[in-house]
Amino acid sequence: MKKLVLSAILAIASLQTVTAQEVSAVPAVDLKRYVGKWYEIAKFPNSFQKKCVANTSAEYRAREDGAIDVINRCKTADGSVDEAQGLARVIDTGSNAKLQVRFAPAWLSWFPLVWGDYWVIDLDPDYTVATVGTPARDYLWILSRTPALSAAQYETAVNNATKQGFDTSRLIKTVQEQ
Repeated sequence: MKKLVLSAILAIASLQTVTAQEVSAVPAVDLKRYVGKWYEIAKFPNSFQKKCVANTSAEYRAREDGAIDVINRCKTADGSVDEAQGLARVIDTGSNAKLQVRFAPAWLSWFPLVWGDYWVIDLDPDYTVATVGTPARDYLWILSRTPALSAAQYETAVNNATKQGFDTSRLIKTVQEQ
C-alpha cells in the first residue's frame, strides 16, 4: 500500500512539474523566412474560429515598420470564405519568437486586452512546420506550409507541444480540402 501511495504522489508531482514549467518559445525566428502562407493542421477549439469548418490558413506579410499584417481565412458551413485581418507585433526582438496579435480596429490598439499572445514554440529548420501557442496554454495551433503533414511530422509537433505542458488531447485536426 505504501508503494502505491508513493507512486501516486510521484505521478502527481511529475504532472505538476510539467504544467508548472513555463512555455518556451524557440530561440530564434527569421521573420523573412516565417512570413508567407501557413495552413492550419490542428488547433485547440476557440470561440473566434467557431464558424470555420475547413481550409483554414494564415498569411503573414512583413511591413516596413517591423510589424506583420495577418490575414486569416477559412471556409464556413455555407461554403463562403470568412476572413479576418489583423496585425502582429514582435514583443521579443532578441528572438522574434514572441509576438502579439490583434484583430480589433487600430483605434483600440492602445487597449492591452485586444492583443493576444502568439509564441512560436516549435519550428522545423526548413520553416515548413510550426507550432504556435500561448504562455497560458489556452491556445495552440499546428501550422504547415502545405495543406497536409505526414503522420511522423504531426506526431513530432504534438509531442513537442505535450513536452511543454499543453493538453494535446484537446487538439482538433483541421479539414484541408485539396
